[in-house]
Amino acid sequence: MIRSELIQKLSEANPDLAARDIEAIVTTFFDEIARRLAADGRVELRGFGAFSTRARDARTGRNPRTGEVVAVDAKRVPYFKPGKEMRVRLNV
Repeated sequence: MIRSELIQKLSEANPDLAARDIEAIVTTFFDEIARRLAADGRVELRGFGAFSTRARDARTGRNPRTGEVVAVDAKRVPYFKPGKEMRVRLNV
């Protein structure tokens, strides 16, 4: 599902809300998750899962096109751990 499909589904489920209001809600929701993760936080949605970040060490990589060795800096990457209810629903 992409963002526009999510907004469309929410619009269908909530016909009393304007599409621009639903889009603002979705944007705020995603922006808050990203802001919290950027601040080294964790976002937990009970029954769905938890978003957090993990550290990746610096390493040497290889350019797949040229084969040249390149340095890859250390970085933080987003991580999602599904909740118990989500795992149960996926394995029904």
